[in-house]
Amino acid sequence: MSLIDWDSPVSIVAYVVTAIAIFVSLFKYYLYLTCGKITSSRNMEGKTVIITGANSGIGKETARDLAKRGARIIMACRNMETAKKAREEIMAESGNSNLIIKHIDISSLASVRNFAQDIVTTERVIDVLIHNAGVAQGFKNKVTPDGLEFTMATNCYGPFLLTHLLIDQLKKSDQGRIIIVSSKLYRFAHVRSDLSNINPVNYFSLFPVELYNLSKCIEIMITQELARRLAGTRITANCLHPGVIDTGIWRNIPFPASLLFKPIQMCFRTPEEGARTTVFLTVSPDVEKISGEYFRGCKVTKLNRRVQNKELQGRLWKAAQELVKLTEKDPKI
Repeated sequence: MSLIDWDSPVSIVAYVVTAIAIFVSLFKYYLYLTCGKITSSRNMEGKTVIITGANSGIGKETARDLAKRGARIIMACRNMETAKKAREEIMAESGNSNLIIKHIDISSLASVRNFAQDIVTTERVIDVLIHNAGVAQGFKNKVTPDGLEFTMATNCYGPFLLTHLLIDQLKKSDQGRIIIVSSKLYRFAHVRSDLSNINPVNYFSLFPVELYNLSKCIEIMITQELARRLAGTRITANCLHPGVIDTGIWRNIPFPASLLFKPIQMCFRTPEEGARTTVFLTVSPDVEKISGEYFRGCKVTKLNRRVQNKELQGRLWKAAQELVKLTEKDPKI
């Protein structure tokens, strides 16, 4: 005798809902087990860490963990109201009052330069620079006042400029680390050999995630070129995939697609789980000598061969320098 009354719509709905709930629970447990483990109990007292987008999501959870380890954290945020709330929450939980809020709009070259000048003036050394802030734009792209496509400016070129401007402070660290939060969605994009798509200001597609994918592809290529240029210094540069996380980055998905997206979000990792690999790359002594790699679940993961084209990475680097308007007076990498 069947336990389900297939002639009863209520019974069928209850069965389907129960099956979905069980699947989601098992899948989330699998994600928890595979998001990596941080075995290091390293104390970060005396270390200064900059985290962009530290007011929410992965950035906030990264700040929370590092604050508990005693780090001095500069929360580089665009929304100062949410940044202040996040700071108060983390201070109360960690007992660490050494959290500083500074404003930055990473999509604006002027804002990046203002922030960097403030840091250079007030900070002798930066130990870790975490490029965490990111955006996934909707169907209609935007162009910044600098003439940059908004997603590219936020995810790629703002961080690229900030790295240049703070490189001298990072060189003063005993072991400086640059960490870029990327995504495995880079696999669904490629940089054209003529570099014609690295600033797609006239972009239009029925698949808005394409811009996000492309920005992550560019991030990784730039990170590998950066690591080569930093060879012989005490600075490492690595990127990571945090997993698919339920954060505010998905808030720009337009209606009605957002309604269909809600059930999918139930299977995403939490921001705390998503922050694990970032924290691992920040504190683990096991990665002191590792640079130019791509991490997933706190482990080095092989990259698609397409993004490892060194010649194309070098040309992309030079093109990015022109896009962010680097001058002769700016620090060189």
